[in-house]
Amino acid sequence: MKKIILLFFCLYCGIAGATYAQPAQPATAADATGPQFKFKDGDTFDFGEVPLGPDAMHDFVFTNVGKQPLLITDAKPSCSCTTPVWPKEAIEAGKTGVINVGFHAAKAGPFYKEVFIQSNAYIPSGDKRYTIYIKGTVK
Repeated sequence: MKKIILLFFCLYCGIAGATYAQPAQPATAADATGPQFKFKDGDTFDFGEVPLGPDAMHDFVFTNVGKQPLLITDAKPSCSCTTPVWPKEAIEAGKTGVINVGFHAAKAGPFYKEVFIQSNAYIPSGDKRYTIYIKGTVK
């Protein structure tokens, strides 16, 4: 009797789970009307040669070219030598914002770093986050 009850319970859970599970929906063309990044000078900045020691800084200026407010919830660098500072308030449609990225030039040689931006922005590539890049060579 316990086996039958257990079997029905497992069957019920499987059916209930399948009923309520929603597959992830890919981004569609309709999502393009939502918030969207457009970086003034592109999503990659080349510092060129930077001196060893001081931090190198760059402002990534962007416009929300979508039709809804853009909210950045987080910005994570690919390493601890890179520090992003982003607007905490929503950027209204048509307005601009700035993501400041600092790089601590503590080691000589070339660098290529990423900053991963979590937001509610539509990303045409379908990625879950937008990525901006800095590169250069520490002398």
